Amino acid sequence: MLTIAHQVREIQAGSAEALSDQLLSGDRPVIVRDLAAQWPAVQAARQSSSAAIDYLRRLYRGEPVVVLYGEPEAQGRFFYNRDLSGFNFEPHRNRLDTVLDQIVQAASHPRPPGIYVGSTAVDECLPGFRQHNDIPLGERQALASIWIGNRTRIAAHHDLPDNLACVVAGRRRFTLFPPTELANLYIGPLDFTPAGQAISLVDFAAPDFERFPRFADALKQAQVAELNPGDALFIPSMWWHHVESLDPFNVLLNYWWRQSPAYMDTPMTAMMLAVMSIRDLPPAQRDAWRNMFDHYVFGFDENRVAHIPLQARRALNPFDAASARGLRAELLKRLNR
Repeated sequence: MLTIAHQVREIQAGSAEALSDQLLSGDRPVIVRDLAAQWPAVQAARQSSSAAIDYLRRLYRGEPVVVLYGEPEAQGRFFYNRDLSGFNFEPHRNRLDTVLDQIVQAASHPRPPGIYVGSTAVDECLPGFRQHNDIPLGERQALASIWIGNRTRIAAHHDLPDNLACVVAGRRRFTLFPPTELANLYIGPLDFTPAGQAISLVDFAAPDFERFPRFADALKQAQVAELNPGDALFIPSMWWHHVESLDPFNVLLNYWWRQSPAYMDTPMTAMMLAVMSIRDLPPAQRDAWRNMFDHYVFGFDENRVAHIPLQARRALNPFDAASARGLRAELLKRLNR
């Protein structure tokens, strides 16, 4: 296990800061101990894994789930194959009660396969779960997802939405890095990923510092959070996080939301287009475009366009849903020419 000096800051549920707007719109991770301690699902998990599994079975109504199965040799690490041409796991659709049976059976095996139901809409998978197991987040239109599996390791990745991760069953360890550590995490392909987000190629269980020497610098900035059932972790947008499920049975519920309007596209779309259209330009042209991005995007303010009449600014005006649709349609025309 990696030795990490910095612990994620903690507060206790019920404190004035817990779930405050300041916390939920912040740019630093925070542990909220016992935030979900009163959930019936958490109380069942604190009794035993079998009690937690029985609780989930009672809510299940037969909707199939996507489950990933990894070979025992991977030791719970869901990742690429050896040459990054594919993955070391296979996805299947299965009944959740069958998956729960498989997790129970795997718990007694000395070298169990990895079993992982990832990011599944809880309202579809377990209707009624949130009636008694939920966190009020005010006006935030959060998407609630459930994660169920045995001992698994999910490579360091980032997510665009802010994230409140609530541990229901089992213990979890999160290792987090600020967005500035991108270059030190040795990120893999952007457009071929195990689960939609680019991931670090470093094996946190056995890091190869000869192959990935800058990872040692990333570890100096890392923060670790170890969570028990009922604890929650706020992960700000774009923070890299490696996730380990530490027990034979684990459940996590998380809430995702964005601090931007729904009509805004993901910035990764712009990133991929920039890679295609700007990255390989001659250096002087790249510098010119860097200046353009700084002028119109990263350093933008009203003064940059004050010389243009308001009604003539078009895409340089603030966006709303209608103007975003119009620009998206224009961009699609250009891309499909």
